[in-house]
Amino acid sequence: MNALIMNCSPVKNGATAEIVKIASDCLREKYDVRNVCIDDYSFNFCKGCRSCHNTAKCVQHDDVDKIIEQYEWADIIISVAPSYWADIPGQFKAFIDRCTPWCNTHEPHAEISKGKKGYSIALRTGPSMRECNRIIESIEHFYGHMEIECCDRLGLCSVEYKEDLEPKRAEIIELCSRI
Repeated sequence: MNALIMNCSPVKNGATAEIVKIASDCLREKYDVRNVCIDDYSFNFCKGCRSCHNTAKCVQHDDVDKIIEQYEWADIIISVAPSYWADIPGQFKAFIDRCTPWCNTHEPHAEISKGKKGYSIALRTGPSMRECNRIIESIEHFYGHMEIECCDRLGLCSVEYKEDLEPKRAEIIELCSRI
């Protein structure tokens, strides 16, 4: 089975990337794992033209298709997102907006293969889980419209730097053991 771990942060070497690394190291024993970072891809914002509502295809041709290929490859998708003003980073939100051709709220719509399992990991610098829950809800809302089954979640508070993850490593490993 294949596991895709997506760094939803534009920062390739911060705390979010470290969570991706920890999860990847844990899951490599059971799965073929690929890590991707949203910042490695170049794509534009949704134009809101709604052409995809009639054609199930976007009028723009850029790296969104490459990310969707990764989603298609995966049986398991783990989205790791930090808090940017109490929600997912704008780059990841722009990707979600561009997934409208695959959204199940209109016909026709494109589809990725059925049976995919989705997991969410959120992190934030403050001590309250409220923001983590909001981030997770955004990811799970996206998963729902992509028909990816939401299976488990983890919120990590008081994380600003990689070093802040050491006391939380066991929680990340525990989540991975359930995947």
